[in-house]
Amino acid sequence: MQARELMESDVKTVAPDDDVADAFKKFARYPFSGFPVVDEEDRVVGVVTESDLVDLFEPDDETLWIPIGLPPFVDTLTYQVKAPWADLDLGVDMVRNADRLISDVMSTDVATVTPDTDVDEVLDLLSGDDPNINRVPVVDDDGRLVGIIARQDVIRAFRDKRLA
Repeated sequence: MQARELMESDVKTVAPDDDVADAFKKFARYPFSGFPVVDEEDRVVGVVTESDLVDLFEPDDETLWIPIGLPPFVDTLTYQVKAPWADLDLGVDMVRNADRLISDVMSTDVATVTPDTDVDEVLDLLSGDDPNINRVPVVDDDGRLVGIIARQDVIRAFRDKRLA
């Protein structure tokens, strides 16, 4: 079995110059947790995931270290500080980051395969040590996007093969 037999060819994408607000709309509209980022010639230049966008809105570290004893301080107490205005951070962060470019938040180290890639290599990518690989773009020899394979595509293909 090869990648071409597993891939979905109708791929929803975003562009590097799209903004975060555009990506949020796509995540709301389609049941995907990530999109390939393609340039004007449909070459894969990155991937943006829900996690990439959620990371924009995580609060900064709110830990306070208090030195104990006399200088040089060799010990500290750690307290978690939660300011009452922290609940407003999400709205402020959303406004602050809405027009940020996808190219600023996307992952650029993208694992890709070609249509002729053997299913074993696809399985190695999707089940490997990198838990962030949930989908693999399928590209032609020029790096242009021709499809995508998600984990559920592989599972579905094996299920269908067993039922046949």
